Amino acid sequence: MEIKSVIDLVKEAKQQIENLSPAEVKEELDKGNITLIDLREKEELEEHGKIQGSIPAPRGMLEFYADPSHPFHKPEFNKNNRIILHCAAGARSALATLTLKQMGYKNVAHLNGGFEAWKDAGMPVIL
Repeated sequence: MEIKSVIDLVKEAKQQIENLSPAEVKEELDKGNITLIDLREKEELEEHGKIQGSIPAPRGMLEFYADPSHPFHKPEFNKNNRIILHCAAGARSALATLTLKQMGYKNVAHLNGGFEAWKDAGMPVIL
């Protein structure tokens, strides 16, 4: 078995998922009808703020929140809805987007570059 680095895994994931720019995510948010999931940890949210309307779901809980048969399932994870994931820089969300696709989510994407790219693009942040 070939041993891969996390960089390799993220690169491979990004080739298999929909990668959105901050402007594309903002456009979808403005239109409505999407669920924006923030995969960062509580401490990251408290320190750096968040995108208005985003739903916190730490990366370590993603599979549990996303599986409707699991007791920790969150209704925000609906396979029929458009879901966009983001993290701090885009690595965790790329991996998580691929995971959701493997779990049967068809309309899922991620914010390429994550929250950092969002802020660098001058998009609004709330504390």
